[in-house]
Amino acid sequence: MNTSLRRTLKTTAAATLTAGILAAGAAAASAHVTVDPSATSEGGFTKLTFSVPNESDTAKTNRLEVKLPIDAPLTSVSVLPIDGWKAQVITSTLPKPVQVAGATVTKAPTSVVWTADAAHQIGQNQFQTFTLSVGRLPAAGTTVTLPAAQGYTDGTTVKWADAAEAEHHHAPATSTAPASEAEESHPAPSFVTTAAESEGAHAEATPPAKQASAVAPAASTSSSGGGTSGWVGLAAGLIGLAAGVTALARTRASRR
Repeated sequence: MNTSLRRTLKTTAAATLTAGILAAGAAAASAHVTVDPSATSEGGFTKLTFSVPNESDTAKTNRLEVKLPIDAPLTSVSVLPIDGWKAQVITSTLPKPVQVAGATVTKAPTSVVWTADAAHQIGQNQFQTFTLSVGRLPAAGTTVTLPAAQGYTDGTTVKWADAAEAEHHHAPATSTAPASEAEESHPAPSFVTTAAESEGAHAEATPPAKQASAVAPAASTSSSGGGTSGWVGLAAGLIGLAAGVTALARTRASRR
């Protein structure tokens, strides 16, 4: 192998290795705590599924706390059980009364805390999902922000509470995350509500059913009419046959 070819191969290998390292770093940096709502319609209910990856090389995730809105509170909150995780819904007095669906609300769920036992903590290269059923959702166009705090077995807490549009926020002052994470972005899980589904869409599905029921009797009548016509035809055929037999008998008699 000549010297030029060797240099080319070494350069290519180095570039490939560097690209792989950069890609791995980008993947790790993008592994955030996120939320996926099953529905976003104003005034409705939804299932919120939080995806929580473990981002530590030396510790496991053993705790998750999700803060719920207080300006547009979710008055109904229930938790999907997870093996090895204990969940607690915390209800608090709101800073000021809020109108929800025509009712005055002074207390509402303000956070949910999950804690793992030793056998079910989230280890390296693992993630876990946590699901809530909540409602009613606020007006269309509202950004529902759900700050999360991820706790590790070494005492570290990473707070996912930065504004969603921020790219390089400093970690909150109350965060106990390592100094190396201070410049990283930790966006809070969030989603935006949409307009309520139109009731007209359901009403439009009704006329075809009525039309189908109206057509059925006509089909039945047609079937009955067909049956009557068949009997009449059969009777006419028998009468014609009888007339033919009679005529044949008369002809034979006259020949004798």
